[in-house]
Amino acid sequence: MRKILLSLALCPVLVTTPASAADLAPEATPIENVQLCDAYGDRFYKLPGSDTCLRVGGRLRTDYRIRNFGNRNSDWGTRSRNNIELRARGYLYLDSRTQTEFGLLRTFTSFFSTVNTGQPTTSTVEFAYIQFGGLTAGRIQSLFDFWTGFAPNAQLETYSDRKTDVLAYTQSLGNGFSATLSLEDARGRRQGIAATGTVTSASYAGLRFPDLVGTINLKRDWGSAQIMGVLHDVYPENSGGIGADSQLGWVIGAGINLQAGQLLNAGKTRVVLQGSYTDGASGYGTTGWYSRITDAVIVDGSDLKTTRTWNIFGGIRQPLTKTVTLNLEAGYHDVDGGTAAYDFTQFDLTPNLAWEPVSGLYVGAEFQYRELDFGAASGLQDRNEMVGTFRLQRNF
Repeated sequence: MRKILLSLALCPVLVTTPASAADLAPEATPIENVQLCDAYGDRFYKLPGSDTCLRVGGRLRTDYRIRNFGNRNSDWGTRSRNNIELRARGYLYLDSRTQTEFGLLRTFTSFFSTVNTGQPTTSTVEFAYIQFGGLTAGRIQSLFDFWTGFAPNAQLETYSDRKTDVLAYTQSLGNGFSATLSLEDARGRRQGIAATGTVTSASYAGLRFPDLVGTINLKRDWGSAQIMGVLHDVYPENSGGIGADSQLGWVIGAGINLQAGQLLNAGKTRVVLQGSYTDGASGYGTTGWYSRITDAVIVDGSDLKTTRTWNIFGGIRQPLTKTVTLNLEAGYHDVDGGTAAYDFTQFDLTPNLAWEPVSGLYVGAEFQYRELDFGAASGLQDRNEMVGTFRLQRNF
């Protein structure tokens, strides 16, 4: 009986002891409320303990591609290539902004990984740049590129679209005008150097100078316009019998992007027209050139003759309903090669129909046609190319 009474007496102590230990634990710090940064747009959130606002986003797209089924040397007649291609690509975006006493400080980073039929997975840094006031440094869209298409242009493109490393400064001139001067990595724009005569092989030397890109841009309620120019170093490798001097290539171009009236009660029509002339810098005419393109040709090992191109292209975006949009793009490119063997013309046409059933989901079908007419001296047969793409894309 004595043991039972002793046990009952100890029970309150055993029961209350754990509770007393819990009472001695420090209080948990409440989680700081997430603050929105409305000044920078939707979905920007303030990082706790800082003045920096961050937006995290992404994109996933899948393509079902039908490769070239044109009438000459088409992929369908080449057994070593895939006629059908499946591709998946995932993106991650990080956009940070901080207001400082010197103005806005911004960084932007975009990564993507791609899986193609029969090819290894690749990962790419699409954008990685810092903006501070009017200064931009890092990997960004070339400042020369005014318009990069309405349709996805999944396999062929008729315009200039290049991501590159830059060091640029933009100055606002007031009344919607701004001017930009940019030093850009020239290697992505190089289209190669060919050779004829006593020497049949040539190439670019290492990078000596960056491309110098200058633009004047105007933005108004009706749309935008831009004029742009480029200086490009055509710098051949002097070896293997080549002794050609370098030359200064150049580009001049202009574009206009108009937002027209609303039709069909579905949305405003957009119309873009852009043109350029290049001399020794063909990569600025379009980044969708046929492989025959060059920047220059070396004749007999010493005479460097630059390639000249005329380019005109544009597009129309017409909403048909609140969720369906028709895109139509076309371009014509005329190439006067360093010698007649490299002369050709290129015509591109891309109609595209896009459906956005819910916000952020894109479903599109695209057909693309390219016609190539080669000069008689080339010895090549004219060529017609046709490709098709079906795409699903989710932006978030």
